[in-house]
Amino acid sequence: MLESPDVSVALGSGVHNRSQAWDFVRWFAGQWSGRPLRREDGCAEEELTAAEGGLGFQLPAALREGYALLGHRDDLTRQQDPLVPPAGLYVDDALGGVLVFRRENQDCASWAIPLDRFEQDDPPVVVESHQGWIPFLDRMSLAWVELVLSESLFGADSLYDACELPDALVPSLQARYSPVNLPDYPMWASEEDSPVRWYAATGRLLRRDGAQDHCWIHARGHAVADLEVIRADLPGRWVG
Repeated sequence: MLESPDVSVALGSGVHNRSQAWDFVRWFAGQWSGRPLRREDGCAEEELTAAEGGLGFQLPAALREGYALLGHRDDLTRQQDPLVPPAGLYVDDALGGVLVFRRENQDCASWAIPLDRFEQDDPPVVVESHQGWIPFLDRMSLAWVELVLSESLFGADSLYDACELPDALVPSLQARYSPVNLPDYPMWASEEDSPVRWYAATGRLLRRDGAQDHCWIHARGHAVADLEVIRADLPGRWVG
């Protein structure tokens, strides 16, 4: 896969199946986390089997394979809104039953798979928002890509910053950064903060929450110098 740290290029053809999702996660870990994925970063077969035994059913392939690949990599999965460990997976009675696999850090939201879609290897994901449970992404493999991008973004410390983007700077964002080929999805916090869209350039990654008249930019640089370029490109009131 691509050796340059440009997420928009790495995801240029989109994510159409589980294999493409795992290829991207491996690439991202190697390029952006400072350490490639190792065998011990995934959950062992015994751990996943024990979780299935406690639940009383098998996990969909896309959920199980994601845990097996990176279920123990906290830097990629548990920085802001953490992935639930296999032993912590549980069923919520909403929508006729959903399996919760991720929770917002203050328990304001949850991400889950509807039980009635478990016959699919790569089922859709829903998110609990202030409007109730709503569609999030139409495949679990996409949700893994989104989870890794978002969790890595917020865990980057000195490589992360955020600002409310003035309308006047939106053209600069669109001119200087390429859209990442992921579907739009809702931000659980409010309709005003939706949709969520990703942008990137070499060494720079941005998440835009909200429409043009109300949006926040969350940014990460591959290095400190990259983050400084983002701030210069988009001279808003940065938090950091």
